[in-house]
Amino acid sequence: MKKTILIFSLFVSCFLHAQSPYHSDVWAADQGNGTYKNPVLYTDYSDPDVIRVGDDYFMTASSFNCVPGLPILHSRDLVNWRIVNYALTDLKLDGIPDGFFDKAQHGKGVWAPCIRYHNGEYMIYWGDPDFGIYVVKTKDILGKWDKPILVLPGKGRIDPSPLFDDDGKTYLVHAWAGSRANLNSVMTLCELNADGTQVISEESLIYDGLDDGNHTTEGGKFYKKDGYYYLLAPAGGVVTGWQIALRSENIYGPYQEMKVLAQGSTNINGPHQGGLVQTQTGEWWFLHFQDKGVYGRIIHLQPVTWKDGWPVMGINDKNYCGEPVSNYKKPNVGKTYPIETPVESDEFNSAKLGLQWSWHANPQQLWGYASSMGYYRMYGQYYPEDFVNFWNIPNLLMQKLPAPEFTATMKTTAVLQNEGDKAGLIMMGWDYSYIALMKTANGYELEQIFCIDAEEKTPEKELGRVVLNGLKIETKYNYQTKLEYVDFYFRMKVEDGGLCTFSYSTDGKKYQNIGKSFQAKQGKWIGAKTGMFILNKTKNTQRSWIDVDWFRIEK
Repeated sequence: MKKTILIFSLFVSCFLHAQSPYHSDVWAADQGNGTYKNPVLYTDYSDPDVIRVGDDYFMTASSFNCVPGLPILHSRDLVNWRIVNYALTDLKLDGIPDGFFDKAQHGKGVWAPCIRYHNGEYMIYWGDPDFGIYVVKTKDILGKWDKPILVLPGKGRIDPSPLFDDDGKTYLVHAWAGSRANLNSVMTLCELNADGTQVISEESLIYDGLDDGNHTTEGGKFYKKDGYYYLLAPAGGVVTGWQIALRSENIYGPYQEMKVLAQGSTNINGPHQGGLVQTQTGEWWFLHFQDKGVYGRIIHLQPVTWKDGWPVMGINDKNYCGEPVSNYKKPNVGKTYPIETPVESDEFNSAKLGLQWSWHANPQQLWGYASSMGYYRMYGQYYPEDFVNFWNIPNLLMQKLPAPEFTATMKTTAVLQNEGDKAGLIMMGWDYSYIALMKTANGYELEQIFCIDAEEKTPEKELGRVVLNGLKIETKYNYQTKLEYVDFYFRMKVEDGGLCTFSYSTDGKKYQNIGKSFQAKQGKWIGAKTGMFILNKTKNTQRSWIDVDWFRIEK
């Protein structure tokens, strides 16, 4: 078995590194001199967890209602990362009513996953706060994952972490969501069958954070080292919390508690939940997130030093509690690897959609198709009858924000067939704004729309409108149907803090601003996202479409 695992690990490594590394124009943590800066990912990978298999590191994160779900990121040094796969192709799962995630269920779905590698299998456990704890497995982390299994049904169960003990027993610890269970700060433990897919014992209380002043204890990760069971968990809340370590010689406790990482004198608030990992050379590191509002939960990397059996995280520790680092020497993994970042820009030259993109719900027929013809085609979806704003619109194709400052530009060819149909570029969150090319009775107009508190069903408002005279239009006929092809460029400049300015161009050279600047805002448990959309105004009309030639993230 060990020989088989080694051969497979070498295959994975060779395949991954046969691809050329992508280097972001707007954020890279590797400083090229043996050091890195935090965050290692200025991107919303909430609730990260990490493992090492051979020379490869794999990370996953919460994906909530977004599809595909459970992103898989790969690194060779914990600093340079790329997206390589997703563990979930959709959210059609056992225990969930049919069609539930065909709608935009903001903040629901896949919470706080835990990734592990055991007996030649990769596995990810996660909690759906409304339906229970699931696990999904595979032997090929780059391929299609198996059908997810509902391990522990129930409302309010979140943040699971398994432990495969030395005696062959398997355990699962998880937390509770106060929003569903009216109970939080509590960690409970149960035993699973050998393959970790079924509960075979009652649940036992092993820790209540309220006893130690650690309110909102959650997100625990289970480990065993030197005869001790360790449960590493954040407490104190996402924005202002800290990390604690729980330790016991008996898996059922009682557990000693120690605060091991806090903001201290730094500007890294939180710091919140993550995963512990050991390098090939014996170093220990902790990957966690920091809540940055509009940018979501961005990823930091902290050195870990074991002191009297406690994992002290960061530097400048006082009583075993360290502070986060802003700059630090890179992990010693035995080699030096090139700078690499997750892909952001997309030329849409592949027959498969780039891994940076996701929808707000299970995608339906005719939302869009990748092609090898140099564009991504999206078809217009009809406005729902109760349309108020974009909060419940599921066919938004978007990606996470990649840096504090950047410019996103999108080149398109639009075929808008009916009056009121429109397509455009959006910055989406609780508050949102977009610019859209719209067909009118007299031609074409460009509008900037904004919405405040979209979840509260607040109507959209207009910030600006331009009548587009003199557009270059290529006219074709499909039998008796007249088709007008309009080339158009959308642009959005984002300043530090999330202030957005929209502009447009008809030739890709000269850009003109439209409307007013807009302050972006995060979504429900996620950062703001940017991307594209197309809508048909009236049902049972000819579908409009948009061909996205490219989408580029630049300084």
